[in-house]
Amino acid sequence: MANKTFIPAFKAKVGDWNYYICQMKYAEVARQVNFAHELNGNSELNKLLQRGLTSRTADIKDYLLKSDHRFLGSLIIAAWGGDPQYMAVQIEDRENALEGLDRNFGILTFDGTQNYFALDGQHRLKAIKDAVMLNPELGREDICVLLVSHMESTEGRVRTRRLFTNINRNAKITSKSENIVLDEDDGIAIITRRFLEEHPFFKESQRVKVITKSGSDGELKIAPPGVSPSDKFSFTSIMTLYKCLKSLAFDLPVTVKNDSQRPSPEVLENAYSKLSIKIDDLMKNCGDVANLFMNVSSAKELRAPKDKEYEGHAFTRPVVQNAVCEVLAHAVGGGDISWEDAMQKLNLLEWRIGQAPWISVFAPPKKMLSGKDNSNLLFKILLAHIAPRSKQSIKDARKEFQEVRGQQYPIAYDDLVKDNFDN
Repeated sequence: MANKTFIPAFKAKVGDWNYYICQMKYAEVARQVNFAHELNGNSELNKLLQRGLTSRTADIKDYLLKSDHRFLGSLIIAAWGGDPQYMAVQIEDRENALEGLDRNFGILTFDGTQNYFALDGQHRLKAIKDAVMLNPELGREDICVLLVSHMESTEGRVRTRRLFTNINRNAKITSKSENIVLDEDDGIAIITRRFLEEHPFFKESQRVKVITKSGSDGELKIAPPGVSPSDKFSFTSIMTLYKCLKSLAFDLPVTVKNDSQRPSPEVLENAYSKLSIKIDDLMKNCGDVANLFMNVSSAKELRAPKDKEYEGHAFTRPVVQNAVCEVLAHAVGGGDISWEDAMQKLNLLEWRIGQAPWISVFAPPKKMLSGKDNSNLLFKILLAHIAPRSKQSIKDARKEFQEVRGQQYPIAYDDLVKDNFDN
């Protein structure tokens, strides 16, 4: 049976949040306060509330262990569950000398089933855990804790995640990938997470790479844009999916792409529906990649077959996914071609990575070319296939290919002109 927890606290309010100013021993913090992914597992994107920890933690740990003048600022902690109850306490004061001073003082009570996790101060939390392990005497020291109550529900997770993001955005910059995971105001970030939760293809476990590392010590890192050729599960990364959806939102209301004010539920619903249709069109017309992906035992077989990397499917490479979506935003969004005609053009392309136009970013037999010049080249060459604005733009793209890759582009100028300008 869980034991009740009683915490002396000052009740405070800011905005639409009630919070409590409390005191905890380092030992209590080390033992009871968790990193968010320890509570639910990092596979559940909607419950991912914790930033990655960096090497800065070691400096804080050494400071706690070595300095007699050690002092750490407050931790902001969310209490998960525990049926929190607050009871005001009045101080007996017959002479009224303390009138009003006990107005917000009381006892915060939990039923003992609560968990705590850090919304701000995760580096300090990790340092405290490490320092107390090395020197248990530090466990007797005190730290101020600002405690907010978190409700375990969809609305509760949204509300707490927004608080986390706002705290970190205003205190120190969160990375773009962290904001994609956490932000509750960025419309494209919200839709990206919904794809991971609801879209028939992307909701499958590990289909989209979100986290690259999550250790028992709380270390956690958001996946970079690329996906390793040897990855057995992932089709893309959360960063690339976000970029692709943002590109494909070229004809959606501007509020969808505003990352500082949450769109209305109706706008979000409409945007998700339209982007789902576009993504499904892409997955079909870009070499039927979704169907092929679901029928291999390992993503590596499709992305980079052993000893035949040049036979790999181009649209399993994030750099290609991003380029295709950017070209569509430019060409369809710019009125140069209809969405339907663009899909037909994509359908006619050769989707082996060792063939044109993908050799802009791939050197057979197996080397990806990751330079900025190569990704820019792919955009221009792909545009020459899909919707060039002039014959000169085709010449310019082929010339740039010669300069960047040191060889002639294998698709002749006349063929590209015929495909795009000759009726």
